[in-house]
Amino acid sequence: MADLSIAVRHVGDVAILLPTGFINAHTVRDFEDTLEKLVQDGRYTILLNCTDLSYISSAGLGAIMGLIETVREHGGDILLSNLQDNVFAIFDTLGFTQLYRVFVDESQALAAVAPERKG
Repeated sequence: MADLSIAVRHVGDVAILLPTGFINAHTVRDFEDTLEKLVQDGRYTILLNCTDLSYISSAGLGAIMGLIETVREHGGDILLSNLQDNVFAIFDTLGFTQLYRVFVDESQALAAVAPERKG
């Protein structure tokens, strides 16, 4: 069994990533590839629903940081939701909760970007 699987679905202009397992040095390439493909496809609002994410390493955080400038330049953002306590602690300790919007659940995150999707 793989250490990481990533499902992707779309709600309007929002790409929702659902990583399951561990994002670490061994799996980060798959995570980066998924993020980069979304951006190449013009998907600039990305929601990471972390319900089933057990762990994220600094390599995974680097993958997110590597794209934030690009998505924001295109009017998008990277949002985080459904963080397990240990994953939240990693994001919080490294200051990511100050850089990214964090939501209790996916529906709150989608509601927060709904005005941006109108037009």
